[in-house]
Amino acid sequence: MSDKKLTLTHAPHFHSGMTVPKVMTDVLIALAPAAVMSIRFFSYRAALVMAVSTTAAALAEYVWQRYALKTASSVSDMSAAVTGLLLALTLPPSIPLWQAASGAAFAIIFAKQVFGGLGHNPFNPALAARAFLQIAWPSEMTTWTLPYSDAFSSVNAITSATPLAAARYNVAEAIPHLRDLFFGNVAGSLGETSAAAIMLGAVYLIFRRQIKIIIPLTFIAVVAALSAAYGRDVPYQIFSGGLMLGAFFMATDPVTAPTTKKGMMLFGGGCGVLTSLIRFSGGFPEGVCFSILTMNMVVPLIDRYTIPKPFGYVFKDDKK
Repeated sequence: MSDKKLTLTHAPHFHSGMTVPKVMTDVLIALAPAAVMSIRFFSYRAALVMAVSTTAAALAEYVWQRYALKTASSVSDMSAAVTGLLLALTLPPSIPLWQAASGAAFAIIFAKQVFGGLGHNPFNPALAARAFLQIAWPSEMTTWTLPYSDAFSSVNAITSATPLAAARYNVAEAIPHLRDLFFGNVAGSLGETSAAAIMLGAVYLIFRRQIKIIIPLTFIAVVAALSAAYGRDVPYQIFSGGLMLGAFFMATDPVTAPTTKKGMMLFGGGCGVLTSLIRFSGGFPEGVCFSILTMNMVVPLIDRYTIPKPFGYVFKDDKK
């Protein structure tokens, strides 16, 4: 009789070879263009904010897992670094560094680890942390500066309105040219200013098959359609604010997004509707963060009604 034994495991029985560290490394590579452009436009302050946020996220994950959960740390999977960098790219360059660190720790501990860690969090951790910072320190989170004249100087750090705020409140002198919006020479968060850099990173993720294009396209298309319906400048609304960063890097988070094509379309469409309503009828000039977080809450419901039922299977609620 052969000494070989059968190994019984749950599906899937074939592994694609893709691991969490590989996925997170791809995301970091895709974020590199936006990070470089933020340093180009906002000097060493951008580098400091990104370094502090990323380090604080990794440190928070290590400390929480080793001393609160008494387990081995998973910092090496790079997910904490991705969360820290994503958060940093949504922050203004002038934010106090201790607030950036506080936001990163909040993202890891309260938006990720308390729910069970990677793969169990219902909300995008970086966006949850940004919402926390927006509520805790609204003044610092709404203080924007114009890009510096060169990458190593801060002499031109002049406070200015973001493009969306300028358009909403009709500040004509602060409304930038569309070319500046596309390349990033405007006031705003670190990674939200250069649409070109974000699109370059998005192309890399699509090429690597790390994200599906359904959610970003639906998200942006709905915002474009509603912008036209409200009589707004469509290209301006698409390239302004956090729409591009949110659509390609936040809304596509596989943990907090639906799993079916129909669900992805509903999710992206919902994000687009909420973003437009907040921008055009709400109290904030921007709405990407809260729209994605709101749609994160209904993902279980979307999955429930869009995932095909196995033949002959009946949900408990369907029996009533």
